[in-house]
Amino acid sequence: MIWIELLITLLALYIGARIGGLGMGITGGLGVVVLCFGFGLTPGEAPIDVMLIILAAVTAASALEAARGMDWLVQLSERLLRRYPKAVTFLGPLVTYTMTVCVGTGHTVYVIQPIIADVARKTGVRPERPLAISSVASQLGITASPLSAAVAWIVTQFETKGMPYTLGDVLMITIPATIIGWLTAATVQNFVGKDLDKDPAYQRRLQDPQFAAEITASDASMLNVELPRSAKAAVGIFLLGLLSIVILGMFPSLRPIADAATGKPVAMGAIIQMALLSTAAIILLATKIEAKAMVMGPVFRAGMSAVVAIFGIAWLADTFVSNNLGVIKPAIEGIVTQNQWLFAFAFFLVSIIVNSQAATARMLGPLAFQLGVAPATLIGIFPSTYAYYFIPNYPSDLATVNFDRTGTTRIGKYLLNHSFMLPGLICTWVSVGVGLLLANILL
Repeated sequence: MIWIELLITLLALYIGARIGGLGMGITGGLGVVVLCFGFGLTPGEAPIDVMLIILAAVTAASALEAARGMDWLVQLSERLLRRYPKAVTFLGPLVTYTMTVCVGTGHTVYVIQPIIADVARKTGVRPERPLAISSVASQLGITASPLSAAVAWIVTQFETKGMPYTLGDVLMITIPATIIGWLTAATVQNFVGKDLDKDPAYQRRLQDPQFAAEITASDASMLNVELPRSAKAAVGIFLLGLLSIVILGMFPSLRPIADAATGKPVAMGAIIQMALLSTAAIILLATKIEAKAMVMGPVFRAGMSAVVAIFGIAWLADTFVSNNLGVIKPAIEGIVTQNQWLFAFAFFLVSIIVNSQAATARMLGPLAFQLGVAPATLIGIFPSTYAYYFIPNYPSDLATVNFDRTGTTRIGKYLLNHSFMLPGLICTWVSVGVGLLLANILL
């Protein structure tokens, strides 16, 4: 029966991926119904803590966006890109990665990619090079962000299980590992394809007067947009909130006591939720923006979709795994015990399907702990929870293809031969290799 149950689980995820958006969440819920009522399985645990962290992060980021703080960050990024246009293949991913690490969501990439495309085209750089790695780096940054639900989940698990690893320990590995990962990929990207003046396909398209006029007239600049003074204040408040999370994560003794008998501090998940909701409230009060403006922006809409998706995906996976653990654990225990780093391939394969680092960690993390994967190894391989570039159906990748008016960033005829595959594979596995090395040395 386990094979039939696995087939139902994968089928629910596949149908949801084809639907897109909220699809994976709602078909995940349907899968739970089929497994419970059709096969008598006990419902697994819904990922409540992960969902609450995402809700809090989305709320704070939405307040920042409504106060125009996100636009001010984009203006700063654009000045950097236009000042050093020849380095756009390195500066593009630097900007998208940094914004994700600071804000906790990769959906900020949508406001940066048109500018990266514009700078690359006007400089003569093949836009595919910076755009593809910038899209990948924006999502890779989630595994290095103190605000992301994925990082919060693993830190909370260490605390719950009494393991001496803090947020600082995780970031000490994932930040340098992922930076080296995208830097390596950006270096390789410099040799991908031909420059625009030597690209025969692009030059042929330029022969069309309408296309040439559209390309010449396009300008994605934000530099001339006048922003309210509150935009800078909102960014300052948001960064202070981020700093408070990092400090409280690194020094648990600064947190309130949750259990007087044991002296155990408040869990990191709750700290992140409190800090982010407080940050949103202070931004709201200080900048006098209307609360309804927060729910109108793309960050809030994308965040709510992520909550529903993780709800259904993780609940379905936990239902399947928890009810079949007696079969699954012995089947892979020998392999993982001898080579614990191989669990990275499990993360990688699941991430291709579920399109979320947090959902991937929530689905397979408990199994990793039960199999005895060392915490240091788990931190080292954590970037492998990002693999959803493999099948190019993620919104940021699809949007990036549309932003490239030159047509160099594309999805190939055979689906997997697309612009994001090479930088994605390099980012993930270089980050994992460096992460394991750093974890072995530092932890």
